[in-house]
Amino acid sequence: MNPLTKGCLSEHDRQVLESILNPSQIGGEEYLLQEEEKHLDDPQDANASGDPRVSDSQRLELEAIGLAGQGKLSEALELLSKSIETAPERPAPWNNRAQVYILLGKEQEALSDIDQALKLSNQTGRTGCRALCQRGILKRKNNDVDGARADFEVAAKLGSKFARTQLIELNPFAALCNQMLREVMKM
Repeated sequence: MNPLTKGCLSEHDRQVLESILNPSQIGGEEYLLQEEEKHLDDPQDANASGDPRVSDSQRLELEAIGLAGQGKLSEALELLSKSIETAPERPAPWNNRAQVYILLGKEQEALSDIDQALKLSNQTGRTGCRALCQRGILKRKNNDVDGARADFEVAAKLGSKFARTQLIELNPFAALCNQMLREVMKM
């Protein structure tokens, strides 16, 4: 008897199998674009592209992100604060500083910066989407499931695959179906 491989399956069967094994996908198709958030811009930055303050703020922000990636959180925090001082109307450095605050265990400061990023972004664009996801994570961590769901719903509409995955995990019926399917697959 020949072993059953994915290549032996019809396209429909592959889609069914994919939807069982990857619950964040439906019918074998991804919820959203592969390149999550690539289609989103930050309108605040695009509208001020000739402003040297915005360029300086972006430069400081990128340096800070590099430092954070190296684990130099205090230095990253300092540069992000300078980025904010340089162009306080930009939402991205507020959101990135919130990420550093989260890494430092300072949730209240993070939430304050996330709220400012959401206000400045008008809950749109790449930064609005990311800030909603961050706030949703914090709300979920603090057992505010309804608040987390609301943030993830808006972020999902903006194009966040991560937010869509979170919504599936927050859906008790989807979780139960996934658990039942896993049990059937074990048989």
